[in-house]
Amino acid sequence: MTKNIVISGYYGFNNFGDEAILSTLVDHLRAQGMNVTVISNNPKETSKYYQVNSVKNFNMLSVLFAIANCDVLISGGGSLLQDATSFKSLMYYSTIIRIAQFFKKKVIIFAQGIGPLTRPKSQKIVKEVISKANYVTVRDSKSLDIVKKWGIHADEVSDPVYSFQIGEGTPEGIVGVQLRDYITMNDTLLMKLAQQIVTDFSDRKIEIYAFQKEIDLNICKVFQKMLKQLNPQIKTEVFHSLPKNDFIYQISRCEYMIAMRYHALLIALKLGVKPLAINYDAKVTGLAYDAMIPLVTMEAKEDFGEAFDKMKALDRQKLLQFANSKTFDWSKIDQAIMS
Repeated sequence: MTKNIVISGYYGFNNFGDEAILSTLVDHLRAQGMNVTVISNNPKETSKYYQVNSVKNFNMLSVLFAIANCDVLISGGGSLLQDATSFKSLMYYSTIIRIAQFFKKKVIIFAQGIGPLTRPKSQKIVKEVISKANYVTVRDSKSLDIVKKWGIHADEVSDPVYSFQIGEGTPEGIVGVQLRDYITMNDTLLMKLAQQIVTDFSDRKIEIYAFQKEIDLNICKVFQKMLKQLNPQIKTEVFHSLPKNDFIYQISRCEYMIAMRYHALLIALKLGVKPLAINYDAKVTGLAYDAMIPLVTMEAKEDFGEAFDKMKALDRQKLLQFANSKTFDWSKIDQAIMS
């Protein structure tokens, strides 16, 4: 039986990772014959790209109408229920869930990272909204521990992007670098990274990826300038504002990927591109340990030469085997929608 599904998340902001999650989710729901509406910052673009209905995220009348006429609200994926970005952001996403619960709609918490929740009020809000959800899935063990402490049942799932269908990459010797601005970003990290790239890869093309223009592009241009100052002859190019599949194509041509963002590393693994992780966030650290790939910290106290040697020594086939071993189980999601 066809159901009307509303999806709430950080969509329509041209963020590669979130759009990859949305693409995977929409593809699955449409394959099941569902009618899909996405709450988006850019509903015109979202509607055109994914061939779904879409409403503006802060047009609350449209959001209310969409939720009132749906069967199921899916909240996620990503880290929506946290107050590190802002308390306002947490209030927005929890309010969307509360609206669905007010209208007595099914609510599925989809592959979310719970927290950080720095305010007691934040913890109370999140505990309340997810305790009333019909089905809760979280994407990491830390989130699962938080939910369990609240006495709420949840299932830990792998990232949905693991189920994204892409072929093996065809390396062309390119070195990919993916950076984002962040509170812990610093010149020491950038300079050590630039120096090591110039030392090891001056004969390679360096492609620098801004996965979300507003957050990433400036720091990517700063890094490109550093590389040029160290070696004016080095070939560099900054990519931004590409459609998701175009970014994936660019990464598929890389031999190495030095990245901060979680989904840059995940896509690299799926393509068999040898990665080096920069651990700006706990989810990146977790992925690095899980996939057994080298990791450097934002403090940049490590020997970068040693880290690069570990990256070069990675076995491409083992990376592909790891990525292929990860599957996203849709069965309980489907059951929760249809029950």
